[in-house]
Amino acid sequence: MAFSPEFLDELRARVGLADVIGRRVRLVRKGREHSGLCPFHKEKTPSFTVNEEKGFYHCFGCGTHGSAIDFVMAVDGLGFREAVERLAEQAGIEIPADTPAARERDEKRKTLYQVMEAAAAYFERCLRMPESRGAMEYLRGRGLDDATIKHFRLGFAPDSRSGLKGALLREGFPEGLLAAGGLIIQPDDAARASYDRFRGRIMFPITDRGGRVIAFGGRILSSTPKENEPKYLNSPETPLFHKGRVLYGLAQAMRRVRDAGSVIVAEGYMDVIALSRAGFEHAVAPLGTALTEEHLVELWRLAREPVLCFDGDAAGQRAAARAAERALPLLKPGFGLRFAEIPAGEDPDTLIAKRGGRAIEDVLAQAFPVSEALWRIESGGKLPATPEARAALQQRLQDHTRRIADATVRTHFLKHFNDRIWPPNADRGRGRRAPASVSGATPAKAGSTRVDPLREAQQILIAIMVNNPRFFDRGGEELGSAEFPDSTLDQVRRTIVSLLSEDPQLAPERLRELLTARGYGDVLDALFATPVVKGHRLIRCDSPPEEVQETWVQHLNAVRLTGAAEETRQAARELESDLSEENWERQRALIEARLTDGADWRPEPTEPGS
Repeated sequence: MAFSPEFLDELRARVGLADVIGRRVRLVRKGREHSGLCPFHKEKTPSFTVNEEKGFYHCFGCGTHGSAIDFVMAVDGLGFREAVERLAEQAGIEIPADTPAARERDEKRKTLYQVMEAAAAYFERCLRMPESRGAMEYLRGRGLDDATIKHFRLGFAPDSRSGLKGALLREGFPEGLLAAGGLIIQPDDAARASYDRFRGRIMFPITDRGGRVIAFGGRILSSTPKENEPKYLNSPETPLFHKGRVLYGLAQAMRRVRDAGSVIVAEGYMDVIALSRAGFEHAVAPLGTALTEEHLVELWRLAREPVLCFDGDAAGQRAAARAAERALPLLKPGFGLRFAEIPAGEDPDTLIAKRGGRAIEDVLAQAFPVSEALWRIESGGKLPATPEARAALQQRLQDHTRRIADATVRTHFLKHFNDRIWPPNADRGRGRRAPASVSGATPAKAGSTRVDPLREAQQILIAIMVNNPRFFDRGGEELGSAEFPDSTLDQVRRTIVSLLSEDPQLAPERLRELLTARGYGDVLDALFATPVVKGHRLIRCDSPPEEVQETWVQHLNAVRLTGAAEETRQAARELESDLSEENWERQRALIEARLTDGADWRPEPTEPGS
């Protein structure tokens, strides 16, 4: 059978090109693209690139070029149909049956796109009519110019029962097609005429990943709405539109997500538009519903750590809490969420209107991970004073953590929460241990010269990136996925990643200025005064790029291996004192992770009960 172009477009959009190829090729993100060693010919230097935005891979060495379907055909030796069936199974898409009824549905679906496009064009024309002056004044009052209105294809639905219906019927579209697209409502009483679903509303076209109009959202214009009339009204579910899968602004955001290295998730249409106007064009929003599992999977195709930027009211906090809980079963190494805390009573739109884009920059720079979100939800941001209350908090957090399917992530969450509730350096009858300082020296006995190699390696990684922002293109992803135990260093790390994601061309002096403006001036001064950084000649601004690269890899491996070794030793100590299944699983996961990284250290865990 021949697959329809619409089905193949949906398949390519749903599978994710980098995901498909990444199962066979080790890919590294470089700007808008991924690169790796070509699987079709032998090479030592990567010449194979994957451009997910444009939907193709290309090898500059052997000239191989194609889509996700072409890749599966070439690698697995499959025919076209078999490759499509395999990808459809992976994406959870049902292959249309080759029957007259199925062909009729495909043709109807194709025509639905045409009628939705015609409706969008009608609403755009209406916005420019004299009778729509109130709608245009409202948009101008919200700060929208002609370029923004055109970019998001905003329109207006006149307050008429048959304005859209009459216009589309005159264009030759049958009434049944208008009903199938959710554009008109057909009363149960067959004697009554159908009428326009959207009336007297500013219209926001909703598109699929490829930019095709599939639905609409409408905001009421009247300041005195009728009783029970919703402020926002979305299209109903249709063959094209499934609310739990679609993100508003996705087609526009995809053009900038690769540049920014992240994606922002706001609550509504106007938040997305306001963020875009302020320079944050990588923003999307769910459509009047909580984030679903399908939304999260779509977001992770775009970025490893989407940033949720919900309103600073009670409803926004509840939405963030639901998103954190819904994400737990899906978390896996390297993929999570971050939460940006908007000031109480504000949303991205109002915050930008009052304080400008810089206010959003500050909010995004302080975004925190899922683990911190759960901690704040359950603890209120404070550590309980009594052992009983701490134990109750620990139980609640463990209940959340057990929902994480990935064993490695679950282990790290458990350790993180346990360490916060029962700090390892807390006073346990042997005197309180002083915290490590920014200088890089670990507290030790008088006269000791002992240092902390893990901390030193982390300091050097930060120093490299501050002195050499141009290196962010190669090392930014690794720095972004790292997590430093020291909270101050970790905040500096996150802020550097945020700043360079927005502008990878920052000069070292400008990056230092921005970090200082965010309150990290003293931290940087202390860091660059430490002997290990001050005396390191291979991390200066004028160091040869190849030496910077070699130093970066050396200290990144040190961070990985030293941190993994310490976690494994801690797990072994806990296993000795408590031979529980949870501790056994944690130790085994850590050992497997180290073996995967190629470490030489290979202890044998002691199974509980042996």
